[in-house]
Amino acid sequence: MNITLLVVGKTDEKYLQEGIDVYTKRLKHYVNFDLVVIPALKDQKGATPDEVKEREAALILKHTAKSDRIVLLDEHGTEHTSTGFAQYLQKQMNAGIRSLTFVIGGAFGFAPSVYAAASDKVSLSKMTFNHQMVRLFFAEQLYRAFTILNHEPYHNE
Repeated sequence: MNITLLVVGKTDEKYLQEGIDVYTKRLKHYVNFDLVVIPALKDQKGATPDEVKEREAALILKHTAKSDRIVLLDEHGTEHTSTGFAQYLQKQMNAGIRSLTFVIGGAFGFAPSVYAAASDKVSLSKMTFNHQMVRLFFAEQLYRAFTILNHEPYHNE
């Protein structure tokens, strides 16, 4: 299985990027993992949130294939425990999904066209997090899920 984390805008904070890099490197041991950064939109001055979402949607959908299973990281998505998320990933693998793309949108969320293209929505918490922090949290949870699936001692219950 190939897993992609598709994000809008670069990670500005060095400490967050260093953490993301740690988990990206660790994930390579378990799965083909790529972090794809869509450059932040330029010339957003005067644009409404809906206009920004639509412009981002075009870029997000351009970076996905019809064969990808698209999962949005969205505050209205299903919440999982770490073990539950590991089981969710196992179900995707058992279903023969070859390409799983998780998407973290911009500050205003997703346009309707992105929701329509998605197969699922996952929420990391009921709390709202900075989108750049979510990248690190998600990379760590993805790594944790693979250690759970491989019965490794990283996760404690």
